[in-house]
Amino acid sequence: MRVLVIGAGALGGYYGACLERAGGDVTFLVRSGRAEQLRRDGLRVVSPHGDFAVQPKIILASDLEEPFDVVLVGVKSYSLDDAMAQFAPAVGANTMILPILNGLKHIDALTARFGATRVLGGLANVSAGLDADGRVIQFMANQTIVFGEIKGSLSERALVLETLLQVPGIDVRASEAIMQDMWEKFVQLSTLAGITCLMRASIGDILAVPNGEQSIFRLFAECCAVATASGFEPRAPFIEFDRKLFTTLDSPLKASMLRDIERGSITEAEHILGDMANRARVLDIDTPLLDLARAHVAAYEVGRQRISSAQ
Repeated sequence: MRVLVIGAGALGGYYGACLERAGGDVTFLVRSGRAEQLRRDGLRVVSPHGDFAVQPKIILASDLEEPFDVVLVGVKSYSLDDAMAQFAPAVGANTMILPILNGLKHIDALTARFGATRVLGGLANVSAGLDADGRVIQFMANQTIVFGEIKGSLSERALVLETLLQVPGIDVRASEAIMQDMWEKFVQLSTLAGITCLMRASIGDILAVPNGEQSIFRLFAECCAVATASGFEPRAPFIEFDRKLFTTLDSPLKASMLRDIERGSITEAEHILGDMANRARVLDIDTPLLDLARAHVAAYEVGRQRISSAQ
């Protein structure tokens, strides 16, 4: 199957490189600057599982003319509109679009543009980022992709795609309940991003201060309440996993949103924290800590934009 990976950042770069290393037919849709860097240096991955590099096949949007079997979308939410316009020529009648963005709002945007039958639900659990040299840095050993049909059930095409993605460096699972999985990831990420951005600290550092743990779980409870009222009550194994995740002493875990703030970069705050808060308002659920976290990052964005405009 021919796979088009949208971008070669942290998500697309990591998973696309793993597929390329395993001999997959992978092409990366990138901008001209990133294309030049990849031609010169290759696509390099620094991983706890072992570093590696591939020489990727790349294409610019202006050269994209024919459909692919799979389009793997791993861009940031604020880049999605531009990305959809760029990869539209790659979407044919039987193309599977697999988004692994954070949150939920992007599903509506993709189905509105390309039709519900082409869009799968999906999520990625990988802690990674790009360094100053354009290398993909995998910070932790997790590397999961979960995906499935939005309406549920295991389709034949989902099983075929699961086989395609079963390569070293990717732990893949086709799901019969992908929207439940995505909602649980949404809860986890909203909690992690909200508390680490609000406190400007890792989970370990938050746990080390008075009321740190209580604050984490107040926010977690708010997000769980939104999911439950939306028809996706978090399951017991998820609750247990996140309780361990958020009580690990000395944990260096922080949200990528906080790393964006530390770099002075744009964030996905409205796509994650804003969307969760908006859903809470519609459902008449009180979420004071979530609202504070949203306002905190929004205030950062106002300052960042002011500085950017002045430069």
